[in-house]
Amino acid sequence: MSIFAAAVARGKNGWTASELDLSGLADIDEVVDALRDAEPDAGLALLFVESDDEYLAILRLDEGEDLRVFGSDSAFAEESRIGSVLLGEVETPALGVDDLADRTDDDDDDDEDDRPAADPDADPIGDAELLNDLGIPAQRLLALCGMEGMLPSDITAEICQRIGCGDEMEELREA
Repeated sequence: MSIFAAAVARGKNGWTASELDLSGLADIDEVVDALRDAEPDAGLALLFVESDDEYLAILRLDEGEDLRVFGSDSAFAEESRIGSVLLGEVETPALGVDDLADRTDDDDDDDEDDRPAADPDADPIGDAELLNDLGIPAQRLLALCGMEGMLPSDITAEICQRIGCGDEMEELREA
């Protein structure tokens, strides 16, 4: 499997981005240590792990301590060692796009045309609300992951652009 792992961290001087090698890491604690080491003084660190243009995992570490995890599809944990390391301990399924729509619809108009075509086989897992305070509500994250034709790199790029580290992520990919 082809894996791209990028850490973005927000410290006192703004965002930084760096690529992480996850190949030798045996468990989630080692992944968290690597993320923490990427920017030790960061108040917020995110790890985007893209696999084979198919799966995306996002890890969030606040103040180097509070770990939150989201995966675009639970199959990632079953199909790869690194997916198992990242998502293997995640027990809570993510809310589905339909579940969130039920919670957020203010009117009875159910305009299906405004919703993206979702991948019926995708099974998001983990904390879909991990980016809420950064301007990416759970409904938007799940919609991006379920949108037909969206690659994990597209989702990462859109998230990074929205939260203010798009240039740093773009520079990292071009390096």
